[in-house]
Amino acid sequence: MRDYNMDNFGYANLANNDDDVSLPKAATNSIQKVSMLPLVFLIFYEVSGGPFGAEGSVNAAGPLLALLGFIIFPFIWCIPEALITAEMSTMFPINGGFVVWVSSALGPFWGFQVGWMKWLCGVIDNALYPVLFLDYLKSAIPVLATGLPRVASILILTLLLTYLNYRGLTIVGWTAVFMGVFSMLPFAVMSLVSIPQLEPSRWLVMDLGNVNWNLYLNTLFWNLNYWDSVSTLAGEVANPKQTLPKALSYAVIFVALSNFLPLLSGTGAIPLDRELWTDGYLADVAKAIGGGWLRLWVQVAAATSNMGMFLAEMSSDSFQLLGMAELGMLPEIFAKRSRYGTPMLGILFSASGVLLLSGLSFQEIVAAENLLYCGGMVLEFIAFVRMRMKYPAASRPYKIPVGTVGSVLMCVPPFVLICSVVVLSTLKVALVSFVMVTIGFLMKPFLNYIDRKRWIKFSDSSYLAEFHKENLKFEESLLR
Repeated sequence: MRDYNMDNFGYANLANNDDDVSLPKAATNSIQKVSMLPLVFLIFYEVSGGPFGAEGSVNAAGPLLALLGFIIFPFIWCIPEALITAEMSTMFPINGGFVVWVSSALGPFWGFQVGWMKWLCGVIDNALYPVLFLDYLKSAIPVLATGLPRVASILILTLLLTYLNYRGLTIVGWTAVFMGVFSMLPFAVMSLVSIPQLEPSRWLVMDLGNVNWNLYLNTLFWNLNYWDSVSTLAGEVANPKQTLPKALSYAVIFVALSNFLPLLSGTGAIPLDRELWTDGYLADVAKAIGGGWLRLWVQVAAATSNMGMFLAEMSSDSFQLLGMAELGMLPEIFAKRSRYGTPMLGILFSASGVLLLSGLSFQEIVAAENLLYCGGMVLEFIAFVRMRMKYPAASRPYKIPVGTVGSVLMCVPPFVLICSVVVLSTLKVALVSFVMVTIGFLMKPFLNYIDRKRWIKFSDSSYLAEFHKENLKFEESLLR
């Protein structure tokens, strides 16, 4: 991994107000870009995909805290993360996203670490979706609960969705639109059908002495995070400086409502039994509210939603690896694209990780993923504040309307939440996460070594060197 230089990257004049930022060659070819509507649904699936998996919040804390969580959490986590993603993605509209931000602010070592942690999170996250897919279908098709049929189903599903990713991001985006509309329709129907059955007193049930805070926070965190994932696709978006901020704002509203309304109708329409609120229980809630037809619709919608989340997450993960390779952080082979413009090796690596991890339980996967994700987000928050301080005059096509102090204060609530997730994590999850982080710390110097030995070819190009050089020139001109 060579030091950043300017051999093959275009002029990145981010210090002025020019909207024409030259991008890496791989990002400026004739591949069709992603437009607004597909991008909104890609973000929706990267973050949430609907209320599937949100049942654990009721199991952990009861209806009142579950509903309050999905009201308050967007303000202390979703909106700050989405705003930071909008500002930084328009500042660096290339593939690699948060890797580029952190590298520019803190150096390539920490950029690699955030890339490693976030890629692991993405692969771990994707391992959930075959599990959730089968959890929702096993009540209708019991043979999928265990054994060879379950293993075969996971393998077939993974291969099918991996192929769709290979065929191109535009196909993935429009597939996400179709899947998103279809998977949310039954919950709109359930909300309407439930109105005559609602008893508002059921929403107020709370027992603070019987709250599983670890499960509660992990469930909220898993259902409402990953807003930064879209940044790794910035180089594939049409007019990213305008499209990304708008798409993120629409997606925040969509995600919040898609989680809150089904829980509102479910907890208000049927008697509470917290022990039943586990993965897949919303299908049973739908049956109690509307009958067997609605239950079947929710089950099919859940399966559809999990396929959508898989597609979106794999796209983000694979393009992240492509971006890291274009920056010289990974071997150049990771930057190779298929004839459809997709990163072949990144897709294969992500699919392999999914198959290896898909045997874990839902709760184990969520807890391990969230802890790693927290580490990556801390680096992103630090990078955001440092870029505000280090390059105040750099061009920001979308800029959060706060100063340096405001940018620090905006990061405080999500940082407190991160600390809570870390403190409440189990020893097993903490140890596994520590091992994964340690591997990342060792991998960076190892890749540096094999690059120096020329065992594997790394890219010589870097977008970041131009950014630093042009900002230095701009700052020097202010002093003249």
